[in-house]
Amino acid sequence: MRGFTLYGVRYLGLVLLLALASPALADEVNWPRMVDSADGVPIAYEVQGRGEPTLVFIHGWSCDGRYWRGQLPYFSQTHRVVTIDLAGHGHSGLGRESYTMPAFGEDVKAVLDDLEVEQAILIGHSMGGPVSVEAARLMPERVIGIVGVDTFHNIASEISQEQRDGMLEPLQEDFAPAARQFVASMFIDSTDPELRGWVMHDMAAAPPEVAISAMEDMLSRHADGEAARQFEALTIPVVAINADLWPTDVEANRQLLPEFDAVIMEDTDHFLHMARPEAFNRELERMIGTPP
Repeated sequence: MRGFTLYGVRYLGLVLLLALASPALADEVNWPRMVDSADGVPIAYEVQGRGEPTLVFIHGWSCDGRYWRGQLPYFSQTHRVVTIDLAGHGHSGLGRESYTMPAFGEDVKAVLDDLEVEQAILIGHSMGGPVSVEAARLMPERVIGIVGVDTFHNIASEISQEQRDGMLEPLQEDFAPAARQFVASMFIDSTDPELRGWVMHDMAAAPPEVAISAMEDMLSRHADGEAARQFEALTIPVVAINADLWPTDVEANRQLLPEFDAVIMEDTDHFLHMARPEAFNRELERMIGTPP
C-alpha cells in the first residue's frame, strides 16, 4: 500500500509538472505558415525572432528553407527572420505551369504581404539572387536592400542557345544522376563530406519538372539579356557574399548598378553559408548592421 501511495504521489506530481509546463512548451512551438501566391499555389514559410528590418532568406535552385539553418538561430536574436519554400520546393505546393523567376518573386511578395512587412532585406542564395531582384521589383517601397549569396557573379554575361540546351539536356534525359553530378561541381575537396553528400542527394530528389523549368527560365534570362535589364533597373543597394570557387566580376556588375559591391570568402564553395556558417554570419551581419 505504501508503494502504491508513493507511486500515486509521483504520478500526481508529474501531472502537475506537465500541466504547469504545457503553456511554456506551447509558446515555444513555431509552426510553419502557409499563404497562397498570386496564382493560388500554396507557399510555406517560417518566422522566428523580432526586430526590424525583417530578413528574408530565399533559397537556391532545388533547395528549400532548411538550407538556412546555420543562420536562423544567430540572426533571429536581433531581427525577425523569414525563410520561404518557393513554389515546387520544400513544403510549398506544385501545379504551376512554369517555374520562373517572376513567379518566384510573387511567392516572396505573398509572404511579405501576409506578414505585413514594411522594411525587408532579401538574402538570396544562388537562384535566390535573381528571385530577390524580381521580388524587389514588385515591392520597391518595402525592399530596402538585397544581399546575394554566391550569385551575381556577372549579371551581364550572356549564354548562347546552344550552351543553354547543353546544360539542360542531361537533366532532361536522367534528372537524378545529372543533378548529383552538377551539384558535385559546386563543392571543394575540403568541404565536410557529410554536408556534401546530403546536399547532392537532397537536390537530386527535387521534382524534375520544377527543377528543369526553373533552370530553363534562369538560363534563358541570361541568353536574352533580361537578367541584366532587371538588375540595372534596381534602385536599392545590392551586395554579394561570394565564394572564390568562381570569379565575381564586380566591375562588370557596376556597369549596370554603380554601387554594387561584393566580399569574397576564400577557401569555400557554393554553399558557403552552410560550409562555413560562422564566418558567413559575420560577413552578413557586417553588411546588414547599418541599414542600406
